[in-house]
Order: sequence, then C-alpha cells, then structure tokens
Amino acid sequence: MRGNGAPESRLGNNSSLGQYAPTESPTSIGKQPKRGYFISSVAQQIDARLLKSTRRVAPIAQHWSRSLLQLFSLLTSPRRLYGFVLRRYPRALYRRWIARLEALTPDLKLAMDADLRAWPSRPLISIILSCEGAEPKRLHEAIRSVASQIYPNWELCLFGDPGTLSEIRSLRLAADPRLRLCAPGDGSIDRNGVLDIAKGDYFAFFGPADLLSEDAFFWVAREIARHPEVDLLFSDEDTVDPEGLRLDPLFKPAWNPALMLSQNAFGQLGVYRREIVEQAGGLGGGYEAGQDHDLVLRCAERTIAENIRHIPRVLYHRRKLSSGTNGKPSDASLVSRGDRQAISDHLQRIGIRASVIETAAGGCQVQYEVPQPLPFVSIIVPSTLSNAVAAICLASVLMKSTYREFELLILVRSSHVSRAAGSCEFAGILADPRVRIIQYQDAQFNFSRICNLGERSARGRFVCFLNDDVEVITHDWLERLVSRAVLDGVGAVGPMLYYPNDAIQHAGVVLGIGGVAAHVFAGRPRGFRGYLSRACVEQDYSCVTGACVVIKREMFEAVGGFDESLPIAFNDVDLCLKIRRKGARIVWTPSVEMYHYESLTFGRHDAPQRLKQFLCDCDAMRRRWGAALDSDPSYNPNLDLAGSQMFSLALSPRLPPPKRILADRESISRTSHN
Repeated sequence: MRGNGAPESRLGNNSSLGQYAPTESPTSIGKQPKRGYFISSVAQQIDARLLKSTRRVAPIAQHWSRSLLQLFSLLTSPRRLYGFVLRRYPRALYRRWIARLEALTPDLKLAMDADLRAWPSRPLISIILSCEGAEPKRLHEAIRSVASQIYPNWELCLFGDPGTLSEIRSLRLAADPRLRLCAPGDGSIDRNGVLDIAKGDYFAFFGPADLLSEDAFFWVAREIARHPEVDLLFSDEDTVDPEGLRLDPLFKPAWNPALMLSQNAFGQLGVYRREIVEQAGGLGGGYEAGQDHDLVLRCAERTIAENIRHIPRVLYHRRKLSSGTNGKPSDASLVSRGDRQAISDHLQRIGIRASVIETAAGGCQVQYEVPQPLPFVSIIVPSTLSNAVAAICLASVLMKSTYREFELLILVRSSHVSRAAGSCEFAGILADPRVRIIQYQDAQFNFSRICNLGERSARGRFVCFLNDDVEVITHDWLERLVSRAVLDGVGAVGPMLYYPNDAIQHAGVVLGIGGVAAHVFAGRPRGFRGYLSRACVEQDYSCVTGACVVIKREMFEAVGGFDESLPIAFNDVDLCLKIRRKGARIVWTPSVEMYHYESLTFGRHDAPQRLKQFLCDCDAMRRRWGAALDSDPSYNPNLDLAGSQMFSLALSPRLPPPKRILADRESISRTSHN
C-alpha cells in the first residue's frame, strides 16, 4: 500500500551522501553569468516568497474546505451527526455503547441458559483471589461480582490475611459452598499453595478490588466447551472509577506474539488451563508487577498460537483507585523492570539471544542479536532513475547502511538506462559494485511484475523490496529487519516510515479500512503513542507496506510472489495475506525508521488516470480475501473501520449481538490467524 497522500515534502541535507549526492549543475558553480543575473535573482526571490506564501495559505484553505464538507455531511445525515457528537464525548459514547450492547435482558438470560444446557461439558473454573491489603468494601464488591455469575460451575479460592478471611466468613455469601477460604493454617498462604488445593480445570486470577461482568464466565466456559483444545483465553477490559462508572475500554488484538514482547497485551480477564500452568512450574516469583506477564509467556511456550483465544467482550473491570492507579503500584519503573525481566527470561528459555530495553514511551523493545554470518540480502528497487529524490534515497542505502552483505538491484525500463548513465545524479550510484541494473521492456507499469523479475535475478537468501523514494534514517536498518526475519515463524518484517515533515506514513496496516486496508496512525506526529501505545511498540500485523519489507526468499517463492494481476494497488496486502495463510507472521517494528516521499516516482495508485485499475484491484481483493479483510486479528471488532475514526469505539461493532450468536451457535473468540 502506498498510503493516503503525503504532506508537503522537504528534502534533507545531502551533505552526508558523499560521492552519491546530486552534483551541482555547471551554471551554479563558480562565477555567475553577468547577463540577466540581477533580473534572475529578483525573480528567484519573488518565486521563493510566492512559494512560501502558498505553503502557508494552502493548509488553511484545505482545512476550511474539509471542515465545510464535514459540516455538510453531518447536517445531511442525522445518524452521522449523532455519532460525531458522541465521539466528541468518549465517556458518554462508551456509556451509551454499554447500555445498547451489553444489557443482560431477561430474554437474553433465558437464551444463555438454554445454550448452556446444550454444552457437551461444563468446565470448573477456579478463581484465585488474594486478600492481602484489600479494602473490605471493595473486596466484598469483588466477591459479589463472582457470586452473581450466570455460569454456575466455578469456585472462588481466597487466601491472604487471616483477619480479612475471618471477616469474610461472617458474610452471608460465605455460606456458598463454592467460596473457599484458604487460611495460613491450611498451608495455603500464597498463590502457588492455592493452586495445589484448587479443583478447577482452568484457573483465573482476580484482583481484590476489581469486578467481573455478570456474564464473564459464561462466555469463557462457552468458548472452552466449543474449543476444548484451548489452553489460554483472555478478554477485553475496562476501568471502574471510584464512583462506579466504567471508562477507558481496552479493546485488544487477538494473540500477538511480538506485542507480548513489548507489553502485557494479554491482561485480564486471563484464564489458564490447569495442566499448562503446572507444566510451566506454577507461579514464578521475583517479577513484582510483571508476574502475570511472566506466567503468560511461560504458558505460551508450552502451547501453540491456535490454542490461545481472545474473547472480544469487556468481561473484566479493573478498579481505578482514587490515587489514579488501577490497583497496581504507582512506581511505573517497577512494572517495567518486572516486565523486562519476564521478557528477557522468556527469550533465554526459547533460545533467542537478545536484550530488552525500555522505550521512551514506557514499553519494552527487544534488541535481537544480528545473525552471524550475515545472510546475503538482495534489495530490489523499481525506479525510473529520473528525479533527485530517487538519487538521494538510493545513495542513502549505499552510504548509510552498516550492513555489508547486500546487493542493490535497480529495475528500470530500458529507455531510461542510457539517460541515467549520463546523469551526474546517478553516475556514482550506477558505478558502485554492489549495484546491478535489471532492464525490462514493459510499456505499461506493473509493480508486481517488476518486483517478481527482480526476485528471479536476486542472489540473496532474503529479499528486501524497497521503493526508490524511501530514505534511510536508521543506519543499521537492515541488521534490525533481518534479525527479525530470521526468527522461526516470521515471514516478513516492515519498519516505521515517516513523511518528510516527520508525520507517520506507515506504522502497520489494518485490514478492512476503506473496504480493503489502510495504514494506521498515518499523519500523526513522530513520537505519537497511539491507542494502547500501539504506534510506538513492536507488534504483529496482518500486513506491512511493500514500500519497505524484508522477506525470506523461500517464503516469497512458496506463496508465488506478487500477484501480477494486481499491477498497482494492494499487491503488498495480497502478498502478506498469502504469507499468513502459510502460517507465518508479519512483524512491524518502530526500531527501524525511514523517510518515505511516497509515490514520487511512479505516482499514486489511486490517481485519476489509474482510477479504473484501482477499483478493479479493490474488487479483486474483496472477492479473494473478503472474509480475512473483515476479521483482522490485529484489530478488535469493537473498533471503528472508518479511516478517520481508526482505533475509536465503533458505534456498530462487527461482533454479532449476543442473542444472534447464541441462536446461530457461533463462536466469538479469535486466534492470531482468524
């Protein structure tokens, strides 16, 4: 994908490009010609001032035109106006969303009961709750939220302070045989001790001030009954403020291995198969607030991605205490240390040599060791060799890259080669021994065919498809991309791309936006954190842009390369979906940064002269990948698919209403591959 249009371009200082920098023209060197010099100078000054004025006025005009169009659109559609007003007040929108979509009506409860009776099994779920340091009122509310569960086959195992346990015994709720109080005298003074006496097939861990939705374990047990092979389940969650109002929903992606190495994207409600926890050695210690992160990673090592399921419903409500925390220590660095240690230990256990650092945004970043010996990489660049930006970008690859084992294949139409060879801008680039020119004769531009031609001519174990309008920022960019591409299970890796004005151009691709796919966080400023910090942490996506992507060559050939029936648009989306269909992952990393001048050489894929082909490509993608485009595992179905509202609450989620789910006997949980 080539994005949604670039803001005003600016070319950086080229002094660092050495011999490959575009050479000054003869008229600009030495003494200027006398004739007409004054007039020329004045004209240049006028042009500069006009250009500056135009650049200042144009954004204002664009802003007002967009505002007027938006106003007209809102006034002509009451539903759109209603959504616009609600989005201006996200907490009001969320309350309205809860009332409309989460109401447990008597009819729905009857349907749940009928559905439950048809299950082949009813797993026993043991809820582990520590009473240590719990505020009595909040603890009683937490216990009541468990006792009110629609699903009946659970047990609540409480442990901790003897005084608190004694107080709980005096509650009327204590008469429920499913409530088990594990006092120190029983030898059950920590969570591992409680696990030994818990009888459940699955474990869930519960905070002493937090709350469960009334239907939480109904949906959990239903997914277990429908998918008996499942080992780990997790749901969406939100926060409850001191007044009891729900806010700040966390709508998570499905299981996301790379994101789990950046933050604990599993969170709550987390449910674990007993055997997996026991195989993992129970609950580890020494991770402080990172102990849950450690448990998830150790359990994930003993299962497969298909057996980790995400339930896209808000089943857990984390208490937001008056101090502003969510029941966690206020020392953010303590949490980061625990998470970093959990991630580091996990990588060591699975045999990956890497270090873990904390990012400026507060997440974790894995720094993988560069493989030795360096695998040879073929960088494939379609180009016309006809503009200064292409010269700058190609020179940046040759001059800035610290990776040594690569070749640069420039694919260019035969008619352009001789002109480029005589150009001062490209002469030094073409003379570099790492550069090979691959000529083609096609009269009509077909990006897919050109890239496939480049791959057939390549010598590398890995191929890097790179636009000729992408400029290197991170000098060890290729080391970082290759060190991820060599990992087992990874099929392709892409970087962070910025427009020349430092706005985000590419931070991953979400399927379904605009009917096919779109770049996330495009246009946001550099350093923008995004929803759940997802604009600045490494993660799996279903797709990355073809403007810069590193792929195992054997994987590229196994999926048949780029589809040449998609000559202009979405060929990168199609390629990534074919790679995922093979069971491989697509990883995006912000640790590699580049500038992308976007569509400068070959033009935009949705330009007026290409509109017919663009619409044909869209139609082909919908026919071929419709189901996948509508269910991106990296994007929650409760989030909006409108490009302007990306990562905001969807007024109409793509998850069917509960009553229809029950009537159709559908599964609602998702894995990383659906």
